[in-house]
Amino acid sequence: MKKGLFLLAIALIAVDFAFGQGCSQCKLLAQQGSELNENSFGSSINTGILFLIAIPYLILMFFFRKQIARLFKRKKTA
Repeated sequence: MKKGLFLLAIALIAVDFAFGQGCSQCKLLAQQGSELNENSFGSSINTGILFLIAIPYLILMFFFRKQIARLFKRKKTA
C-alpha cells in the first residue's frame, strides 16, 4: 500500500513538472510581446497558437488522405 502511494505521489509530481513548462513558442512570444503594445502581442500569440494547432491536423490529413477521400466520395454519391 505504501509503495502504491509513493508511486502515485511521484507520478503526480512528474505530471506537474511536465505540464508546467509551457510551450517554447508561447514563452518566446510572451517575452517579446512585453515590449510591444497590447494589440500586436495578442495577434502574435494567437498566430503562434494557430500555427501549433494546424501542424498536427495537416500531418493527420496526410496520413489519412485515402480514408478522407473515400468518405467524401460516399457522401457525394449518397
